[in-house]
Amino acid sequence: MDLDSYQLPQFPAHLSCVHAALYTNVSDSDSLRKRLIAASTAEGADGERERDALNFSFIEARLITSVNHLRTAIYQAILAQSQDSLRTKTVHSEIIWALNPTNNISEAMRRYGVSDATTALIVVRICGPELSAEHIERDMDAAVKGTKVSFARLKELTDWAAVKKYYKLGSEVSVRDAKNDPEREYGVVDGIVVSSVAMKSVMG
Repeated sequence: MDLDSYQLPQFPAHLSCVHAALYTNVSDSDSLRKRLIAASTAEGADGERERDALNFSFIEARLITSVNHLRTAIYQAILAQSQDSLRTKTVHSEIIWALNPTNNISEAMRRYGVSDATTALIVVRICGPELSAEHIERDMDAAVKGTKVSFARLKELTDWAAVKKYYKLGSEVSVRDAKNDPEREYGVVDGIVVSSVAMKSVMG
């Protein structure tokens, strides 16, 4: 199973379980984005069913620098939900807000959410222990047309140039000093990005 599941027992039960999966070769990103937009305003039982089917955070994988980066944003979103301090409508959209270096919600969704061009996607579900990992994985597979792979593949997918651009790291001395050693440079960038996500709610 390539589903990354873990528990955060310090939070209320309904926010204590995290399930995440990484998909490559995603072929339905355009229709998925349209479904998400339509589901947000759909009324009646059909609308409820569609929102339930898409009750995930859909994240552009090429902008995630490490599993630690992802988990830090997830933690910050759950913390905000548990403290009734969400800046967005749901804990799942809050993850995307946490990943973006600015406080602009629409910019965060445009950059870090699913777009028509997305080919690698991270899908996250935050829930309580009453939902099994198998149940969540089935729902994820039903929502995304792609190949589920191990998170060990994440570093192959990261667009480091885009990450540096969004975080304005082109003139960062520690990044420049490591530019001739890609592995070291990526480690420096990842450290800055993870710290930024961890500090965002405090700075905001």
